[in-house]
Amino acid sequence: MAQQLAILREQCLAFFRAGVASADPQTAVKRCLSNSDNHYFHRNNDAKIHIIAFGKAACAMAKAARQAIATDKLLEPGIIVTTYDNVTPVDGFEVIGAGHPLPDQNGLLAAEKVAEKCLNAKQNQLVLALISGGGSALLPYPVEGISLADKIAATELLLACGANINQINCVRKHLSKIKGGGLARLAAPADLQALILSDVLDNDLSAIASGPTVADTSTFSDAIEVFKSKKVWDKAPFTVKNYLEAGAAGLHQETLKPGEPIFKQTTQTLIGSNSISVDAVFTAAQQQNFVTTIYNKQLEGEARAVAEQWLLDCKGQMVEGLTQASAQIAGGETTVTVTGNGKGGRNQEMALAFALAAEKHALPCEWTFLSAGTDGRDGPTDEAGGIVNRQTLNKIRDAGIDPETALLNNDSYTALHAANALVTIGATGTNVADLQILLLHPFTE
Repeated sequence: MAQQLAILREQCLAFFRAGVASADPQTAVKRCLSNSDNHYFHRNNDAKIHIIAFGKAACAMAKAARQAIATDKLLEPGIIVTTYDNVTPVDGFEVIGAGHPLPDQNGLLAAEKVAEKCLNAKQNQLVLALISGGGSALLPYPVEGISLADKIAATELLLACGANINQINCVRKHLSKIKGGGLARLAAPADLQALILSDVLDNDLSAIASGPTVADTSTFSDAIEVFKSKKVWDKAPFTVKNYLEAGAAGLHQETLKPGEPIFKQTTQTLIGSNSISVDAVFTAAQQQNFVTTIYNKQLEGEARAVAEQWLLDCKGQMVEGLTQASAQIAGGETTVTVTGNGKGGRNQEMALAFALAAEKHALPCEWTFLSAGTDGRDGPTDEAGGIVNRQTLNKIRDAGIDPETALLNNDSYTALHAANALVTIGATGTNVADLQILLLHPFTE
């Protein structure tokens, strides 16, 4: 049994790495910029190109863009803004590390530099924006009257109450000069082309990094409703509430809406996504002779509830037992409503919850479950997520930790660490949301 579980664990980790590798940002950028249909690089050949890259994959994307563009004489010095653990020197660029998931002062300074570069771009020149997940938090550029501290407080409030990424981004857009099409507004009258690595499930370009280069259909009233629907409006900073209410009354400029003339000079290209990584995991599992299915390509909801539902769905399919090795693959981004004071992220919480659900409902086979972030980070930890099996809970209890109590206290990190059940791969330089892998194997004597 122990040997079989060890094999399943290594296979599960290998499949996850295949999913991360498929989101390699350098390959995706080079493929796009070398495409003969990319009209921005086959006209105005003497025009200057201003490159700005922001997000967890920014360094890799910028390096690839520099290599793909034919001549250095067109390139202005570029700017890269990424998370501290993804900072890598790139020739021709100023690289700035900034805070994520909560913005910080470095991010504000970086946002000011990005805005200045866009404002300095002239007609017939090109601003090439390389955008990846995490870009929203990395470029905080609050509207007048909102301090960075107030914006951080609003973000923390929404993260803690279980707001999903679209809800958080709706608020961010209405408190920012860059998000919700703001970057396109700053870059005009220059041309703007955005190459986008998606970390959202439906690849909605208005949601990735809070849509700095695309139209936004949400309103100030929608932003207010996010707080009210989560019952935290009264806890929001006064300046935030005041600004949003004034905006809803028509006293502040709305985000850029569909049909704005500015977007005639703007192009967006999706170059990588979570669904591509899910497909790569699927292929890797099939190649190892697992009977492979896609469980869900848009996995959302409260992490612990999603874990238990998956377990129940899986058990319900095993009416006649399991006869051959199987794999179920998912991709998405769950949420966690924080009620305790422990440590962990949504992937670690989902892994621990799955282990508890498997014990509670007696999953009748050997199994290994992994939930991890493609960026190599899960919440406020240095781990990518968790990987659990039928032995995990016993190891946690042997370490003197009650796993049920740990889950209730949002302390999945402590529990999984005690069982050597954390997924540690380091910063990956990419980000296309999360991957989940469930491997099933018949019991062996």
